[in-house]
Amino acid sequence: MNKMIPVAGGLALALLAGAYVATAAQAPGGGGPNQGPPQPMTFFVTSVGKGDGANLGGLAGADAHCQALASAAGRGGVTWHAYLSTQGAGAVNARDRIGKGPWYNQRGQMVARDLAQLHGDTIELARLGPPLGRSFSLTEKGERVNGVGDMPNEHDIITGSTPDGRAYTDNMDHTCKNYTSNGEGSAQLGHSDRQGGGNSSWNSAHPSRGCSQANLVSTGGAGKLYCFAVN
Repeated sequence: MNKMIPVAGGLALALLAGAYVATAAQAPGGGGPNQGPPQPMTFFVTSVGKGDGANLGGLAGADAHCQALASAAGRGGVTWHAYLSTQGAGAVNARDRIGKGPWYNQRGQMVARDLAQLHGDTIELARLGPPLGRSFSLTEKGERVNGVGDMPNEHDIITGSTPDGRAYTDNMDHTCKNYTSNGEGSAQLGHSDRQGGGNSSWNSAHPSRGCSQANLVSTGGAGKLYCFAVN
């Protein structure tokens, strides 16, 4: 019987080693045998807002903010766009301005392989949801965004978008006058941690109370944006 103990122990160690290798290969951005080197960052949540509420200087100003933060993080060699929809004449859909994917966060973890997964374009994809949330929706510095339970909560991200990433077509203001107002109006917000408020949508959870910095802060935000590399 004593001769069986080393054999059993060796078998157990072999099984544990196999499980470890399999886990490493499957872990997002883990650099396992089947993963290859980590992918460069093509998605992030801005570590700071512009500081003037939802007045971002329009789409151009929002894109410039994304570009500046990406450059500071060493990823300025690609073009970055803010995930924002506009309203009115010439309305723009956020999903049409962020490329086709796949997108990776600062740690090389895939946040979505394509537009369909990102927005849940099929029943199955909608049921599963994109792998966004507190652990994946990182800033350009690789930091987690404060969410539900943190002080202060800053999970409200400006998007101006419907859940499928498109512009609103009604007569209400969902974009703070296309991101030029820090006073009247409202902007649609997503939750970076996909928690709170009875709506776990990463891109279309609820409207802001107004467009000022104070209004954005009061509902759990800081005027932050989602940024995507488009090339």
